[in-house]
Amino acid sequence: MNQHSFLILHGLGGSGPDHWQSWLAHELTQRNFHVCYPTFSNFDSPNLQVWLDELDTALKTIPKDHRLTVITHSLGCILWLHYTANQNKLIADQVILVAPPSPAIVLPEATSFYPVPLYKTHLRAASEETLFVHSSNDPYCSLEDAKNYLNLALPSITIPNAGHINTHSGHGKWPWMLEQCLTTEKIVLNV
Repeated sequence: MNQHSFLILHGLGGSGPDHWQSWLAHELTQRNFHVCYPTFSNFDSPNLQVWLDELDTALKTIPKDHRLTVITHSLGCILWLHYTANQNKLIADQVILVAPPSPAIVLPEATSFYPVPLYKTHLRAASEETLFVHSSNDPYCSLEDAKNYLNLALPSITIPNAGHINTHSGHGKWPWMLEQCLTTEKIVLNV
């Protein structure tokens, strides 16, 4: 088994079998990586504290001597922001936060996740490298609202017209994300 683990965190409603996260988990498993892809409780009406506890449990399954890449989508991004806000230690080598919802608009199904903690120092302490991936037309986060994340001054890219970067917007197989996971170099910022 490769000495690299991947933790994949889904968002509201889960990801489903056709989502790029499910495809990615399969591709990485086929390459003999340790992959942790938990399904969080009540994913249609989640509770932040329950998800934080489940994330903590998932992280304990990662071998201590492995490099760790965390890949989140949508509400999973906000979960990671909350988790790192309560930590003051290195957790992962690399974190990729894909399509985080607007921190300015509360999702009615996930009110316990708001307000969103936007702490650059916590994110930098938690990971050696963090990348935000936005879409120019994400229905859950306008470019204006994405500035809340851009103001953290961490690397970010914006994919033109990619919707919420989910199955609905055509992201079942996503080779670019697999490439990010397999590269031993810095994150490739061209999509």
